[in-house]
Amino acid sequence: MAEFKPGETITTEEAAIEVTQNPESPTLTPGRHSFQLIVEDDAGNPSLPDVVEVIVRDTILPTAVLDAPKLVQPGQSFYLNGKRSSDVAPGRLVRYEWTLLD
Repeated sequence: MAEFKPGETITTEEAAIEVTQNPESPTLTPGRHSFQLIVEDDAGNPSLPDVVEVIVRDTILPTAVLDAPKLVQPGQSFYLNGKRSSDVAPGRLVRYEWTLLD
């Protein structure tokens, strides 16, 4: 396991490595990220670099929770409240869309 940081090289003797992330504060935010690999043989000869692009995409939907009074008097104002809505960290809610359906 390794926590990659931009510009820092991690050297191993193994042919595979796990990219470890902290779910609370991931290093790789949504978007495109490039990883480079250079291998070296037993004579000390380095390869040309190979680069791969990984796309981190948030596919977990946020959850909308709408609170409202069950009964109101005609002509009485009231509040709709979406404060209990949430997204999985590190995602955050940035917009609320309100619609009267009937």
